[in-house]
Amino acid sequence: MSSWGGLAAFPSLELVPLRTGVQPNTCRKVHGFWEAARHPGLTTPGGAGNFLRPFSMGTLSREVYFASHVVTGFSSMWGGQKPVRAAAGWCLGVVRCTRSMSPVCLQAYKTIQESKERYASRLATIARQSQDQESSASGAAPQGTAAPVTPPKVPSHVPFLLIGGGTAAFAAARSIRARDPGARVLIVSEDPALPYMRPPLSKELWFSDDPKVTETLRFKQWNGKERSIYFQPPSFYVPVEDLPSVENGGVAVLPGKKVVHMDVRGNTVKLNDGTQISYDKCLIATGGSPRNLPAIERAGKDVQKRLTLFRKIEDFQRLEKISREVKSITIIGGGFLGSELACALGRRARTRGLEVIQLFPENGNMGKVLPEYLSNWTTEKVRREGVNVLPNAVVKSVSVSGNRLLIKLKDGRKVETDHIVAAVGLEPNVELAKSAGLEVDSDFGGFRVNAELQARSNIWVAGDAACFYDIKLGRRRVEHHDHAVVSGRLAGENMTGAAKPYWHQSMFWSDLGPNVGYEAIGLVDSSLPTVGVFAKATAKDTPKSATEQSGTGIRSESETEAEASEVQISQSSSPMPQVPKQGEDYGKGVIFYLRDKVVVGIVLWNIFNRMPIARKIIKDGEEHEDLNEVAKLFNIHED
Repeated sequence: MSSWGGLAAFPSLELVPLRTGVQPNTCRKVHGFWEAARHPGLTTPGGAGNFLRPFSMGTLSREVYFASHVVTGFSSMWGGQKPVRAAAGWCLGVVRCTRSMSPVCLQAYKTIQESKERYASRLATIARQSQDQESSASGAAPQGTAAPVTPPKVPSHVPFLLIGGGTAAFAAARSIRARDPGARVLIVSEDPALPYMRPPLSKELWFSDDPKVTETLRFKQWNGKERSIYFQPPSFYVPVEDLPSVENGGVAVLPGKKVVHMDVRGNTVKLNDGTQISYDKCLIATGGSPRNLPAIERAGKDVQKRLTLFRKIEDFQRLEKISREVKSITIIGGGFLGSELACALGRRARTRGLEVIQLFPENGNMGKVLPEYLSNWTTEKVRREGVNVLPNAVVKSVSVSGNRLLIKLKDGRKVETDHIVAAVGLEPNVELAKSAGLEVDSDFGGFRVNAELQARSNIWVAGDAACFYDIKLGRRRVEHHDHAVVSGRLAGENMTGAAKPYWHQSMFWSDLGPNVGYEAIGLVDSSLPTVGVFAKATAKDTPKSATEQSGTGIRSESETEAEASEVQISQSSSPMPQVPKQGEDYGKGVIFYLRDKVVVGIVLWNIFNRMPIARKIIKDGEEHEDLNEVAKLFNIHED
């Protein structure tokens, strides 16, 4: 084979044969696949080892894998033109295809500067898997008969075992690998999907104009930027069977499996299929399951078939499909999830004639969190979105009446609908506590852990299932994305010897569409005394504008653990913000929640990227004579 004239342009590249046997007339199709490879869904931003999916086109019916940080294109597929880079950064590989060669060779080039042995190992694994697949193809099952699927060989031992495949587990895996680059991490997830973020399931995904959004699970953030719901594509993860042997370790996910028993003394777990795995360090990040209403549980199977307990990807996919087919959907619950879904579905009520009903026992939307005046304003906002809101509604019974569901309320009202979504809270998954001998908090639920998120000497807990001690606010359990990220990250650090306490005040946020949203921190309970300070909003005081400024729709990613270094409260000549009168618009403002005259919680209403200040105020734990002056720290009087 003749040398390639373009190789001189890449002095650090080494030639590694990958595949042969491709006919020349398929080269343009290979080029077409290169173009598809630039799709953002197939790249790994900032990660290594991106492998394109198998494909079969025309006479090209082989698997071609390409390991890359960047996609390399061609100035021309014909005439031996030199390759050119399609993106900045160093290149792990390029494919060559010329008309003069028959058969045409597909070759990969990779760097020898970083992790040479690792990528050689990955390529060898790929070649072995390809040979296995070709061998099995020669003895394939007859057409119409499904070939048996061999489950991955699960390692009998892993250094780091993470139980649960949600945000906390993924954050812990990245944290472990950051401190120990050679670590081997196994995530055992009951969910069939790879780790993904949950907030878009009730927010941005519903506002997508893509008719295939339930398949792609890609969405535009309020700032217009597109991203996937998954934290990383499949190429980020190591195959489960390769985890013990792959050089430099990695993260593997075993989906669709549940840990049903823990032997804490023996450092082993048993899966629902009988598989046993031993570990050195273990994280429990089992999250929670959506609660149901007793009245619905008593109603029978016919009602259960028309019920969605919203939590996972398949719940979004199912509800999205149902919203296109039925005439009426009723959401039970007035909290974050219920109100977000009501606004999202209300948008469709205007365009498709869908009736959307929301009912809950409180006086107004998010009545357990917001002070009454702001809760009432939020309810009117939801109604303007096309939702029929029924406050002070307690469900007595649910039954099937004809072809519809009949909901009877305790005050005698009746609601007819086609489908019910119950959004009435989360129950932490603590089934492992019994076999593991771990303590469950009787007040808040969840596994009780110490300040380092430890339940036992080699067992940590993070996310929704962790009941931790807050040095400022006492024992708590938090069910929000930011807490899952930060607690998972800290647990991962401590699993690698950091021994750091959990001091972080996690934030959470809720958006009622792209124009109204709030961020909160600390104890935000409407039963506490509150002081609200408001000002007139501007065009930049919206979730959409906030994400345009920060560059991310998952706002905790920009907040991280930041805290203002100093808070100076002094007299100012700036305009004095005031609580608006009844009926006036609550444009933007700050709500302080007090306990013993000390601020223990803060809600920033249409004020964004100011969470470090709020975190600092709560951490200081001081009394403030004039909260109007404290509110000025958030610049709410600025236009």
